[in-house]
Amino acid sequence: MSEPLDPAGEAAAVDLAGEARRLDAADALAPLRERFVLDDVTYLDGNSLGALPAHVPARVDDVVRRQWGELRIRSWEESGWWTAPERIGDRIAPLVGAAAGQIVVGDSTSVNVFKALVAAVRMAREDVGDGGEGGGAVRDEILVDATTFPTDGYIAESAARMTGCALRPVTPAEVPGALGDRTAAVLLNHVDYRTGRLHDLPALTRAVHACGAYAVWDLCHSAGALPVGLDEHGVDLAVGCTYKYLNGGPGSPAYLYVRRDLQPRFDSPLPGWNSHAEPFGMRSAYAPASGAVRGRVGTPDILSLLALEAALDVWDADGVSVAAVRAKSLALTDFFLRCVGAYVPAGRVESVTPAAHDERGSQVALRCDDAGEVMKRLVESGVVGDFRAPDVLRFGFTPLYVGFADVERAARVLARTLG
Repeated sequence: MSEPLDPAGEAAAVDLAGEARRLDAADALAPLRERFVLDDVTYLDGNSLGALPAHVPARVDDVVRRQWGELRIRSWEESGWWTAPERIGDRIAPLVGAAAGQIVVGDSTSVNVFKALVAAVRMAREDVGDGGEGGGAVRDEILVDATTFPTDGYIAESAARMTGCALRPVTPAEVPGALGDRTAAVLLNHVDYRTGRLHDLPALTRAVHACGAYAVWDLCHSAGALPVGLDEHGVDLAVGCTYKYLNGGPGSPAYLYVRRDLQPRFDSPLPGWNSHAEPFGMRSAYAPASGAVRGRVGTPDILSLLALEAALDVWDADGVSVAAVRAKSLALTDFFLRCVGAYVPAGRVESVTPAAHDERGSQVALRCDDAGEVMKRLVESGVVGDFRAPDVLRFGFTPLYVGFADVERAARVLARTLG
């Protein structure tokens, strides 16, 4: 069994525990916790898989038993199955700062990254051919975030091969200096999955546009946790998953954003029958549908889609806004860093998450030499975060259901685990 904190640490624990209770009592979002299925475990891994909203099982049961079991094929029309990808896209839109009609839900993040990146290259080359901003330059280069989540890098490498582009991995900070008249598209993560660093989406998007290229953003670690502003900042294309801060469930479908003015030019590399202008015309020649529907491919995954739709109901509660969620996220991560500083022995961990609010997502990453074993012991003690090789402990803070007492307890258990 781990040793308790020393007397000074115990005094700090009493003080911080009391502060946590006061912060929870004043938290306007605290009642939302009751909308989720939670237990005594301190769950700080919503940046990997969000908790289950309590009303989702009954909704899924209705989908299975009534819509599928009784209505069967009629549910494509009578239960709204056919329009679910666009309808649910419109539910996600305000959470990422987009107007309706620009997001379609379906497929995985990886598949949507492929669609978006290839389409971006095609549009960049079309600009050159039309005498657009490219100024006659050959657009044959893709920039990709060198620190990206691996799948984005794999997809970018494949997209580059398929489009005859060179792939240049650069850090987000290096992007402005790496852009040139040969750049076709830039694929970036809004929040770094390892460190929780928030990248400057507005400034980087402006820089990409200034050189005549297209910006593709991965929002997996920001949607539902902080303001994104896709429309406001003129983002061209964006993708994201729904099983993290949107709590859509394991493997819930991802989404694709195509800015409205680009939709007539969006040339998907996966032109499935679901994106055809006449999907039931069964024509041999492909003709793309108009609008965001162009991002569809095959038959939608209805069970996962409708579980996600039910999960999004949490955002309809009074007083829930992305701004309020962001404010609480920053307060939670600030408090966690304070508690870690007060409880954990000096030099035992190092935060690799930026301290500045405008550079921080909704997680805290701590570097620790034996991080894998430490996280295993934390989980055994009822504090669930996750480990990223080689030496990072990640703690994600979902403001809809994480409270300040959770934060204080996690830091206290971490201190005792580290001894």
